[in-house]
Amino acid sequence: MSRYWSPIVHSLRPYVPGEQPAMGTVVKLNTNENPYGPSPRVIAALSAEIGDGLRLYPDPGATRLRDALAKRHGLEREEIFVGNGSDEVLAHCFQALLRHDEPLLFPDITYSFYPTYCRLYGVEHREVPLDGKMRVRVADYRRTCGGVILPNPNAPTGIALPRAKVETLVADHPDQVVVIDEAYVDFGGETAVPLVRSYPNLLVIQTFSKSRSLAGLRVGFAMGQRPLIEALERVKDSFNSYPLDRLALAGAVAAVEDEDWFEQNRDRIVASRGQLAWALAQLGFEVLPSAANFLFVRTPRRSGATLAEDLRRRGILVRHFSRDRIADFLRITVGTDAENGQLIAALHALLP
Repeated sequence: MSRYWSPIVHSLRPYVPGEQPAMGTVVKLNTNENPYGPSPRVIAALSAEIGDGLRLYPDPGATRLRDALAKRHGLEREEIFVGNGSDEVLAHCFQALLRHDEPLLFPDITYSFYPTYCRLYGVEHREVPLDGKMRVRVADYRRTCGGVILPNPNAPTGIALPRAKVETLVADHPDQVVVIDEAYVDFGGETAVPLVRSYPNLLVIQTFSKSRSLAGLRVGFAMGQRPLIEALERVKDSFNSYPLDRLALAGAVAAVEDEDWFEQNRDRIVASRGQLAWALAQLGFEVLPSAANFLFVRTPRRSGATLAEDLRRRGILVRHFSRDRIADFLRITVGTDAENGQLIAALHALLP
């Protein structure tokens, strides 16, 4: 506490990211990073960008990247917004589109940055409980609100809604913005992007951090009709006109253009997810159905906090959330087959 803090700083409870250990020998399955490196074309693009050009500011309009994303998703450049990771894109959404007189709606078990943004930007919100199977019920959102934000697949559960149900949600709220946060959609979800042209109230957000192996470059983007994108641009250009540096722009363009590498790595992770889910089920874990690059699991034989700590002592990091409803669950990132094997071996030793 400090007498120099503004009133809003006193009221904040900041988001706590997953641990990034300094030691290099751990099996790191706690932050949903891609276990495989980015496309070689990304590395080549970064190398080519390093040089005298770094003295120049990057393109504030991110033209090449927006063009590449528009081509891939069947949209126009003006329907694409890019930012410094999807978290920054989300932050601009809360400020530009989701602050209204009525409360914002999102699930009670979801990405824990949402309530942090609500406190930061003064957005009233209501949490809508997931059902007993940790699923979103679209009908529960048929209430007065100022907007809706929903991760699909949801995090930390990994459960996805089909596009038809997302469309129902969007159609139910024609006068409110509906933000679909698709950070994990490439691993088995059904993207809502084809709905953008039909619904002026829909904004879809994706990231390069997961399926494109670029968490270290910080690139995220939003897709929607022009008025929503313009609102984000107005906020961005009142805050930071250059959110993506020259390296991030070059690497992201190269990642979009190497579809073969993307598909190869995605398919490897999806296959490993199935194998890991089976192995955990054989150990007696309850494994929620996942369309993401992680699994949400629990066992009646050990509390989530205790098991997470036991694994940590063995050099294996997983994510534990202390919230009552999910306190016995662990979120486990799908690693390489070797890393997943180390996890299963450790669990066999801990849960004989």
